[in-house]
Amino acid sequence: MLILGALAAVTSFGSNPGALDMYEYVPAGLPSGRPLVVVLHGCTQTASAMEAAGWEALADQFGFAVVYPQQRSANQSLSCFTWYGPTDIARTGGEAESIVQMVDTEIATHGSDTHRVYVTGLSAGAAFTAVMLATYPDRFEAGSIMAGLPYKCATDLTSASSCQQMAASMQKTPQQWGDLVRGAFAFTGTYPRVQIWQGTSDYTVAPANATELVKQWTDVWGTDQTADATDTISTATRTQFKAGDTVAVELYSVTGMGHAIAIGVDPDGACPATTGAYFSDEKICSTTRAAAFFGLTGMSDPGSGSGSDPGSGGGGGGGDDTGGDAPEGGGCNAGGHAGLLVGLAILLTRRRR
Repeated sequence: MLILGALAAVTSFGSNPGALDMYEYVPAGLPSGRPLVVVLHGCTQTASAMEAAGWEALADQFGFAVVYPQQRSANQSLSCFTWYGPTDIARTGGEAESIVQMVDTEIATHGSDTHRVYVTGLSAGAAFTAVMLATYPDRFEAGSIMAGLPYKCATDLTSASSCQQMAASMQKTPQQWGDLVRGAFAFTGTYPRVQIWQGTSDYTVAPANATELVKQWTDVWGTDQTADATDTISTATRTQFKAGDTVAVELYSVTGMGHAIAIGVDPDGACPATTGAYFSDEKICSTTRAAAFFGLTGMSDPGSGSGSDPGSGGGGGGGDDTGGDAPEGGGCNAGGHAGLLVGLAILLTRRRR
């Protein structure tokens, strides 16, 4: 088995219609029946880049497995998950199905709990987190979208670039957004809970995307867009939207942060994240707060309204590699603040599967 840092490559995991690669982290001696977290990287990144988020430290501490899907440059020149490709964002035949086949492999190999599967990602990986929640609501309990976009905002390259900037012409009503999710799969059960992170100074994925995500997923949950709770934590404003007593959607808006994952010593404890590109020290730890939202830390009922308690953390505080938008606009995949060169690179991409 190929080892990539602390990650192990899994070379066989089904038909793999999306032609992705799979890496896993499984703590030694992990018993069956434990949760599983899927972590999706951004453009210009690899699976190993997302190790800086610290999910492995939390996996060791709280006992769960982690899967890191990885895009191939032969599929997409910037190694972005294809969150705008009609086949890839459908339930069968593309990248979404490949990721679910990875989940199935973890369940078969390590006995992961089928009712405690979660997904998170940055930028293009965050947009694809929304894809997984929409197309497979029967397979995921919750997701954390970090600098992402609404499901099916784009279905081609031209609209992908427009979605990143989310001008008024691209915005929709809550019902219109919700209908796109409901159209992805005929589902009558309870949809996954959704956490959203967004920097207010993100010029790659415009902050308006967070608003549209809130509209989409509150509508899916059948609740309104009026906040049920709002508080300030370090540099972030947290807003919660409930369906009954359940926090269905939770938004962290991080003041002054660019295109990055928020890390740093949190008011509620240490952060397992370390310094890396697109990780910004904002004195709030998105990794531990996502884990708590998923119910992995055992600190609170994840749907009770206090699901953002991050627990004790798993390591030291994180660093700040970028402080804002990185110059190449990495993590995202269709232009944006990165400029015309990125857009042209994508337009020249040829998918080879």
